[in-house]
Amino acid sequence: MNVAQIKEIIRRDLPIIMQEDMEIQSFILHIARTHFADKRETESRFDRILDELRRDREEQSRKWDEQKIESQRYREEQNKKWDENQQTIQKLLDKYDSGIGALGSRWGIHAEESFRNGLKGILEDSFGVEVLNVTEFDDAGEVFGSPDQVELDIIIKNGVLILCEIKSSMSRGDVYIFNRKIAFYEKHHNRKADRKIIISPMVDKYGQRVAEKLNIEVYSHGREISGL
Repeated sequence: MNVAQIKEIIRRDLPIIMQEDMEIQSFILHIARTHFADKRETESRFDRILDELRRDREEQSRKWDEQKIESQRYREEQNKKWDENQQTIQKLLDKYDSGIGALGSRWGIHAEESFRNGLKGILEDSFGVEVLNVTEFDDAGEVFGSPDQVELDIIIKNGVLILCEIKSSMSRGDVYIFNRKIAFYEKHHNRKADRKIIISPMVDKYGQRVAEKLNIEVYSHGREISGL
């Protein structure tokens, strides 16, 4: 009997022998177990792999959630810092603008006063002209719409009355206010102004047009005041 015949007998008779002889069955299973895992071991190993995969997935999910929370916290902190920086910058800009505005306002007032004093000194000392700065109270609010002080510069020469507005800058609204000041003075002093003059280095084009319409002379950018 050769090997091929022996293999054929085993393939044919071994299943029947294993069913009838438990000893043979145990022997065959023992030999097979050394090379192949049985069903329970395979299922147990598969369950362990699934458990490991599940734990890994849960761990990765937890880490991802932590990263999302940390990222959200970081964005919120950055946005808060950005807002605080913006507020700080805005406060500095507001403070700077206020300082510049206050400085400009003081400079304008001082420039007007210096020019007024210089004009007064030159005209009075050299040309025999009387220069007055008068302040009267407007009880009825004719000029500003409510009771307030009204200030005017007045030049008088040989009975000629000239009402002046000396300012560092003049807008259209400023020209209208000056015109109301003139009307106020003429009404309360019962005297018409012979000339109405604005002296300012900066008069915008709208103010120029209003002044021309109201017959107010404008002297700006170094133009000479004639007739004094």
